[in-house]
Amino acid sequence: MAETSADAVRNTVVEAALGKLDLDAKTRLLAGQDMWSLPALPEIGLKSLVMSDGPIGVRGVRWTADDPSVALPSPTALAAAWDPELARRAGRLLAQEARRKGVHVVLAPTVNLHRTPLGGRHFEAYSEDPYLTGAVATGYVQGVQDGGVGTTVKHFVANDAETDRFTVDNRIAPRPLRELYLAPFEAIVKNAHPWGIMTAYNQVNGVTMTEHHQLVNEVLRGEWGFDGYNVSDWMAARDTTADITGGLDVAMPGPDTVYGPALAAAVRAGEVEESAVDTAVRNVLRLAARVGALEGAPPVVTEHPAAIDGDALAREIARRGFVLVRNENGALPLKPGTVALSGAAARDARVLGGGSAQVFPDHVVSPLDGLAAALPEGALSYAIGADPSEELAPADQGFTLRARCRDAAGHVLGEGSLPNGQVQWIGDDLPEGVTHEALASIEVVGTFTPRESGEHAFGTRGLGAFTLTVAGQTVYEGTQVLGPETDPFEAFFGSPVERGKVALTAGETVEVSLLHTLDKEFAAPLPAVMFSFVHLAPRRDPDELIAEAVEAARAADTAVVVVATTERVESEGFDRKDLALPGRQDDLVRAVAAVNPNTVVVVNAGSPVELPWREDVAAVLLSWFPGQEGGAALADVLTGAEEPGGRLPTTWPVALADAPVTEVTPTDGELHYSEGVFIGYRAWDRSGAVPAYPFGHGLGYTTWSYDSLDATPDTVTVRITNTGARPGRETVQIYLAPVADGVERPARWLAAFAGVEAAPGETVETEIALPRRAFEIWDEEKHDWTLVGGAYEVIAAHSLTDGRLTATLEV
Repeated sequence: MAETSADAVRNTVVEAALGKLDLDAKTRLLAGQDMWSLPALPEIGLKSLVMSDGPIGVRGVRWTADDPSVALPSPTALAAAWDPELARRAGRLLAQEARRKGVHVVLAPTVNLHRTPLGGRHFEAYSEDPYLTGAVATGYVQGVQDGGVGTTVKHFVANDAETDRFTVDNRIAPRPLRELYLAPFEAIVKNAHPWGIMTAYNQVNGVTMTEHHQLVNEVLRGEWGFDGYNVSDWMAARDTTADITGGLDVAMPGPDTVYGPALAAAVRAGEVEESAVDTAVRNVLRLAARVGALEGAPPVVTEHPAAIDGDALAREIARRGFVLVRNENGALPLKPGTVALSGAAARDARVLGGGSAQVFPDHVVSPLDGLAAALPEGALSYAIGADPSEELAPADQGFTLRARCRDAAGHVLGEGSLPNGQVQWIGDDLPEGVTHEALASIEVVGTFTPRESGEHAFGTRGLGAFTLTVAGQTVYEGTQVLGPETDPFEAFFGSPVERGKVALTAGETVEVSLLHTLDKEFAAPLPAVMFSFVHLAPRRDPDELIAEAVEAARAADTAVVVVATTERVESEGFDRKDLALPGRQDDLVRAVAAVNPNTVVVVNAGSPVELPWREDVAAVLLSWFPGQEGGAALADVLTGAEEPGGRLPTTWPVALADAPVTEVTPTDGELHYSEGVFIGYRAWDRSGAVPAYPFGHGLGYTTWSYDSLDATPDTVTVRITNTGARPGRETVQIYLAPVADGVERPARWLAAFAGVEAAPGETVETEIALPRRAFEIWDEEKHDWTLVGGAYEVIAAHSLTDGRLTATLEV
């Protein structure tokens, strides 16, 4: 990227600032001063740089509902829209949110690949395909940085699963490493010029990523020309000398890191050259200059994009990402008549995945809310049918809670509101006036108005002493200790423990309290307070619940069943054990479909699940984790006010056993990517197994004819016609297939795509660039990209397995 005059000014200011700093100040700048920020250095006019988790919202420095965040749909949903410009608009909204919260850098996007459907953080990444991932993430990065806010593209590289993620050594041959896992990062660096990269916990080929000189200094910075800052994933930096020489600029979080005083001491001892420190500081100061945090340096963006309506964009992304994978006999859009809605997730929507991607929106529109608002009065009925959650979960619906913090003498230090019964205060993320040193106990206090009468179960999750009181009754008093072989994160991610039951009456409000005394003997991985007040509503007989839903469905013109995963299925911190829907949800769908042939199933999951009944229902709509406006978007699509715009960004198997790549568990600390370049649809083609729904699949509410295809090695021109009765959008997908191959390659691969809109009867033409890289492989002997000449079939397709036109070209 050519240097502009503004770049030159920024670089001049950066060099002048660097020259004023002594060794201690420089090394202090490279270590977090707390959980989310770097220290200010007033002597050079440097403000404190603030970072915050993404990628679907900007949480800010405090994990609190007092400062809510817009919650967009999951990255899988954004990728399903196959629209980099939509991703750019999402990025601009997040930059707007970041500026509102005083955040300079968003810790996103996640561009690791869907190597296997068992990846627990699958929902937070985009696709199994590196080209689609790179294209969508490029738009996202451009959008965030359009708003003057930095990005950190993560997790560099191969953090494709959660099992043993802190230590696993992923063994990857050079060719798949380049063609698959590095490819999205390379595309983003080339096309979006990101201001930051986050290096992963894991090792690649025997070297921890924060210490990986070859991949960071030689490839990322050297070959690709990346000039941003490189920050560790939180707690990933472990070795002062290896990290700084490996190209790591910033070690997070602080204040106790391998940088700061430890790095200064290493320089003074002759173990590290001060020039390496200067390089890292220069990268941080360049970031500060770009975001407007360095005095005298003009920020990259001086005029922010026009304000964006967060609710409207969240709703648009949701419907554009919904993938209609089945629609028999025109079941959708809904025809006039009555609708029987069922599924616990229809009432209590799951709109985002678990882990660091969580934010607290100021409202959530559930499917029940959305349909109730869109359908005529009296047209909609609702029954639970089946609840996917079979264990206690953080107190939520019907609870109004606050956290009261006290010191060892019992004096109140401060209070904070809680969006639910989950307390997770990490670093300085504490209520005002509270410090980790003084904090001795936290009392979660408030009220609960139950929705159902009966025996309500209450419990705890976490370590330390608890006293649990409901309606004036002490339900539990005792201490939970850490087992000898338990992961310290079990305190937060572990299973909740039921402590007792209390009979309550629907609509009658009672007072609740959970007093938690901290276990000062337990050393958490970070300064943190993590525990939960958990609850489970009365469990009615599952067969009785299903029977109620069946009777409602029998009497309705259309039955809509919402099925879902839970945070114990899809979350950061662990991988999935299977692809089954939890609870009795499969039984519910089968039972409803048996009495109503016009059954529509909405799948509220961030990543693939098994759908054993998929051929027995009229329609299947994948809604992913649809964000705060998911229910409104669902009503738009079901009623036909809008078209479902999504195409699958990843292959959905019939059953886990059919998936060609599933291994996520290391052996002796190593996970071998023995499948090479064959993941996702590339592997499905090779294995010959037939998935439930192929890559790129998705139905709309109109039909298209593909009329002509012209191809050169540089461009493809496709002419298509909307042959249906309503306006629509088609995603034209271009695949390449070598006619005769002398090298081992996939049977076909995505080379390009474009979105096309047309009115009924309208013919449109789109010209799509073919990147040279689509014809290249990484030559492991030459250590370079090599063009593979010969004949290629160019396929213009509706999906991977639905090619409409072909042409042959010579390269």
